[in-house]
Amino acid sequence: MKQLFTALILFCFCFAVQAQQAPQYSLYMFNKLNYNPAYAGLDHSLSATGIYRKQWQGLEGSPTTQSFNVHMPLYIIGGGIGINLENDVLGAERLSTASLAYSWQRNLGNGILSAGLSGGIVQRMLDGSKLRTPDGNYLEDVPDHADNILPIGTETAIVPSFSAGAYYQTERFEVGIAARNLAEQSAKLGLLNLKLNRHYFFNFGLNFDISRSLSIHPSLLLKSDFIQTQAEISTIVRYNDNIFAGASFRGYNTNSMDAVVIMAGFKLSEKITLAYAYDLTLSDLSVVSNGSHEIMLNYNLNKRIGAGQPPRIIYNPRSL
Repeated sequence: MKQLFTALILFCFCFAVQAQQAPQYSLYMFNKLNYNPAYAGLDHSLSATGIYRKQWQGLEGSPTTQSFNVHMPLYIIGGGIGINLENDVLGAERLSTASLAYSWQRNLGNGILSAGLSGGIVQRMLDGSKLRTPDGNYLEDVPDHADNILPIGTETAIVPSFSAGAYYQTERFEVGIAARNLAEQSAKLGLLNLKLNRHYFFNFGLNFDISRSLSIHPSLLLKSDFIQTQAEISTIVRYNDNIFAGASFRGYNTNSMDAVVIMAGFKLSEKITLAYAYDLTLSDLSVVSNGSHEIMLNYNLNKRIGAGQPPRIIYNPRSL
């Protein structure tokens, strides 16, 4: 297991140097502000979402992610505002993000068109004590990587980060596109210079009423940095706007096939929703991992915020 842990640390570090990927969320359909600032206010009330994810459970050094965001519409300014916080630990590296989002919204056709911007900071930290090299000496009190570039202690850097997006929401469908880390800022960690790669997100969702008590909500999420691309197709079924369950498939070919996701949730009260997702690993990591776990808690005030007239569309597929 120690050799496996060392291999994972080196893999995660090399992967981070080449292309730092955005954190993975199986419950992405409940957490749209995380990847698209244009979604700020489109829950049509004060909405707060917290997510905890433990990926590849049972494998030492596997990714752990915490996310929290809160947003609400402010019709007096013609849009919405939000705050997004995220902490992602991947092997020897940690990325902590804090950003503010603003969206400008207008009625268009049968729906709402929203354009959004966000800006904030990213703290990038590298723990050199967790790195291992083939020629290194780790028997002494002070590790020696036999590589002058790699740090032996902890290196930290803070850089700005900017994102932009657009979103269109109607009663029956929604579609969004966004770009994260627009400036592709580089973080200097000792002698290392690691770039925050730009990421692109595209999501699409449909809402069908099967009966008065039953509805179905298929969705798609694509994310890419033009080095790697991942796709996720999901379907959720809701009963009485209270209980829901669904499944996802992550991957689009044999090289990107990652997991089958089973998810379920229910309303603890009129304002609080709890959801859980379990990823059944399909990749080669399945031999050393017993899957991934993700839990989400959402609070929606279900009350109009701010002065002015509310938007024409009040249907809210996310907070049901």
